[in-house]
Amino acid sequence: MRQNAVLVGIQLPKMTIEELEESLLELSRLVATLGYNVVGKVTQKRDSEKSPTVLGEGKLVELAQWTGGTGKIAPSFERKKTKAELKREGADHEDSEIQKIKAKPIEKAQIVIVDNDLSPSQIRNLEGAVGVTVLDRTGVIIEIFSRHAKTRAARLQVEIAKLNYVAPRIREASAGGEDRKAGGIGAKGTGESSAELDKRRIRDRLKELKTELESISNEHKVRRARRQQEATVALVGYTNAGKSSLMRALTGSEVLIADQLFATLDTTIRPLHPETRPKILVSDTVGFIKKLPHDLVASFKSTLDEATNASLLLFVVDSSDGAFRSQLEVTQKVLKEVGAGDIPHILALNKKDLLTSEELNDLEKEFPKAVFISTRSAEDLKFLREKIMDFFETDMVDADVFVSYQAEGMIGEIRSRMRILSEAYTEDGVKFRVRGTPEDLSTINRKLKPEL
Repeated sequence: MRQNAVLVGIQLPKMTIEELEESLLELSRLVATLGYNVVGKVTQKRDSEKSPTVLGEGKLVELAQWTGGTGKIAPSFERKKTKAELKREGADHEDSEIQKIKAKPIEKAQIVIVDNDLSPSQIRNLEGAVGVTVLDRTGVIIEIFSRHAKTRAARLQVEIAKLNYVAPRIREASAGGEDRKAGGIGAKGTGESSAELDKRRIRDRLKELKTELESISNEHKVRRARRQQEATVALVGYTNAGKSSLMRALTGSEVLIADQLFATLDTTIRPLHPETRPKILVSDTVGFIKKLPHDLVASFKSTLDEATNASLLLFVVDSSDGAFRSQLEVTQKVLKEVGAGDIPHILALNKKDLLTSEELNDLEKEFPKAVFISTRSAEDLKFLREKIMDFFETDMVDADVFVSYQAEGMIGEIRSRMRILSEAYTEDGVKFRVRGTPEDLSTINRKLKPEL
C-alpha cells in the first residue's frame, strides 16, 4: 500500500506564487517517482527559510493535522507548571481538539516532504512537531538516484552524494546520547563518541569510494580519448524531457524509456542509425532539475564529461510543458558549471504532437532556429538527422579520389572515413567523389601517393 505524503512549500522574497506552484508541481512528480501518494500541501510566505521549524506556529499546527502530530516542538528544558497553568492548558487543549476535528484532513500523511533544503536541526524540530519522517528536496532526489543507479560508476557516485548528505546530520541523530567508547590500548582518557566513530567511518568510506571512482573515471577517459577523432553528439536536457526516447529513435538502440524523473543515470553511447560516414556517435546523459544538489553535480562529473567532450550538444526540451523555458535555463546553467557552456548546440523542441497548431505557430516564431520534433514522426527524425549531419559536414570539403585495385585496404578506409557522393568502377580502379574533413583527405592522399 502506497504511503501518503504532504508537501511543504515556502514562498521567499522575490519568489512569485506561480514559481512556488511550479516548484511544488515538480516536487510532487519527484515524490510520485519514489512511490508516495501526495494528499495535500501546506505553503507559507516567509522572509527566510532559516527559522528553527521553517514554518510559523499556525502553519505548523496546520501541517500537524495532516500527520496527527502535536504541532509543537518539545522544549529542551521543561519548567514545572502550576495548577492554574495546567487547568488553563486543559481548557485550551479541548478548544484546539474541537478546531482539529473541524479542519481534520480526510487522509493522513505518513511523511512530510519540504521543497527546500533543511538543516539537521530543522529536520529534527519538524519531526518532533509532526510525529512522522521529514525529508527535504535533496533527500528525495538522492533517494531517487539511489534507486535508479544501475552501473558500478553510478552507484559509487550516488553513495558519495548520500554520505556527504548524511555526514552533517549525525550529530543531530545522536543528540541526547553521546555515549563514548572505551579508549584503545595505550589510549589516554575516554574514547570516541558514537558520532565521532560514525563520522570517521564516513570519511574512510568516502576516501575508498573516491579512489574507486577515480579508477573508473580514468577508464572512461581512455575510452573518450579513443573516440576523440570521432564526431559525437550529446543529448542534454531536463529530466523526463524525452532524451531516452529520442536516443532510441536516432540510434535504434534498446535504452530504458520510463515516464519517471531520473529514469536514466548512466551514459549510453551508440552510433547514429542508419550509420553515417564518417560515423556519428550519440550519447544520452543524466537529466537536470532545479535545485539539483551540488554534491550530485560533482559526483556525476564523470558522466557529464560526455557532454563537455562532445562536438555538438542536442538540447532536448519538452515543448508541451509550460515551464520548459525555466527548465532550459537550468540545463544551460548546469552545463556552464561543468565547462560545456560554449559547445555548439541544436535546440530540439520535443513532443510537438502534444501542442495545438496555435501553440506550435507561436513557438516557431519565438524559437525560429529550433527544430520541432515528435519521436513518433519518422519525417521529423529524418529532418533532425540531416541537421546533425549538416553540422558535421560544415567544415568538410568535396574531392575526387582515384583508388587503384592494387591499393590494399584503401577502399574500405575511404568508406569508413568519408561520405561517398558517387563512385565509378574502371579497368584500373575506382573513382570516388567524396566528402570529408581536410585532415582525412590529406591522410588518404598521403597513403595513396605511392600508388600515383
